[in-house]
Amino acid sequence: MLSDVCHAVTAWVRVEWFRFQFWAVCVIKALQPVDGDQSAGTGVGGSASPSPVAADKPASAHEPLQSPDVPSIIDIKKIVPSHCFRGDLARSLYFVGKDALLIGGLYGAMLLLERQPIRMLYIAATPVYWFLQGTMLWAVFVLGHDCGHGSFSQYHRVNDVLGTLLHAVLLVPFYPWKLSHRHHHRNTANIDRDEIFYPIRERDESRDFHHIYPGFGFGVSWFLYLLSGFMPRGMCHFNPFESMFAGHVFGCSLSIGAIGAWLGVLAAYARIYGIAALASHYIAPLMVFASWLVVVTFLHHMDTGVLWYGDGAWTNVRGQLSSVDRHYGWAHELTHNIGTHQIHHLFSKIPHYHLEEATRHFRSTFPQHVCSSDAPSLADFFRMFYIYKAQRHIGNETMLHAYH
Repeated sequence: MLSDVCHAVTAWVRVEWFRFQFWAVCVIKALQPVDGDQSAGTGVGGSASPSPVAADKPASAHEPLQSPDVPSIIDIKKIVPSHCFRGDLARSLYFVGKDALLIGGLYGAMLLLERQPIRMLYIAATPVYWFLQGTMLWAVFVLGHDCGHGSFSQYHRVNDVLGTLLHAVLLVPFYPWKLSHRHHHRNTANIDRDEIFYPIRERDESRDFHHIYPGFGFGVSWFLYLLSGFMPRGMCHFNPFESMFAGHVFGCSLSIGAIGAWLGVLAAYARIYGIAALASHYIAPLMVFASWLVVVTFLHHMDTGVLWYGDGAWTNVRGQLSSVDRHYGWAHELTHNIGTHQIHHLFSKIPHYHLEEATRHFRSTFPQHVCSSDAPSLADFFRMFYIYKAQRHIGNETMLHAYH
């Protein structure tokens, strides 16, 4: 029953979004790389060389790919200081409080601007508010992400309760997301098992998305993913009876129920202040948050030369090293260093405030396995989007795949 509802809602949203696609294509098409420009990918430190993850790959994209030799996870763990693996509840709660104050301050400032006699000032400030508030909601998601990995604190119940609350205000069902995200971490860069943005085998093309919207539709695609998953391996995060959630029906149901309670709060807000206020103060920033999530998640696992492995060639360390470190400038620390992604994938128990330190140790000891990019994020997102769109279909027997 719940699956039917999810699929029906998903179908309706896709139809409405398709109507929006026409003008979006016109605006974004100009950002598509021209022929011969797709080799502008980045490797270590943003250089144009192939990613170190594909260090054994020949220079020509037409020659056979080779799996790199990698150290063991034990050898990598030895070089990371032990304190980096310990989550501190008080310190994590500090970041929750800090983010809450910043969100409240932005909201209060917007309310003051609404009461100013100079209307143009409010109109000019509104999109700035949407972007900054959406960025802060993305920061809140990252804190809930730490809860999902157990790096927020050493107390599992505290992690689950806080994760449920932090993600509920973002309309994200924490426990189902935690389980699907855990699946992603256990199968990173595995063509046959990863959770999202994986290459599509020829036998699955009929169940692939028939249309890939420009930029995946940004934030809209995040909520479509929650409703129906990433095709062809789809599922509904609002259905606690999905096979991936077996044995966790209660936890999943609580997270979904928390969203229901939050929707009640939003409905009360709309009754008191109006739907327009709800749309401006909450829904627009929520879509900015979701867009951040789509862009960042895609960039963390996409670059030219980064290897994807078939089940027979994949190993845990190879897969985790196929993550890409990126720096998001002024928003990097504000959103809790989530761009420091290789070490996060190797050791998801490291809390966000130790990621940079752990990364320095990893890079100094294993420089040949560092995969990072300093390319401008949004431009690189569109560059890799069009490359992915053109090259995502692969043969049924492909064991190694890299975009070029």
